[in-house]
Order: sequence, then C-alpha cells, then structure tokens
Amino acid sequence: MAILVLIATILLPPLGVAAKHGLGKTTLINLVLTLLGFIPGLIHGLYVNYAR
Repeated sequence: MAILVLIATILLPPLGVAAKHGLGKTTLINLVLTLLGFIPGLIHGLYVNYAR
C-alpha cells in the first residue's frame, strides 16, 4: 500500500495526501498548492506523507 501512496503522491499530489490522511484540511492545502504550481504541491505532499 505504501508504494501506491508514493506513486499517487508523485503523479497527483492531492490524491496521495487524501489516500493517507483523508479529505480534510491537509488535502485542501495540498490541492490549492498543486493548483498554484505542481512543484509546491508535490513538495508539500511528500513532506506531509513521509516527513511527519
């Protein structure tokens, strides 16, 4: 399951965050960052899923 979340986070960051944390504040923040630019959303998604 962990590898699927990693692949989802890389390809579509809000999907990876939602898969691990559910539809909440963290997913909304990631969605906004991804809409502003893919790289900020990707960095936030990787940080939230793997650095915490």
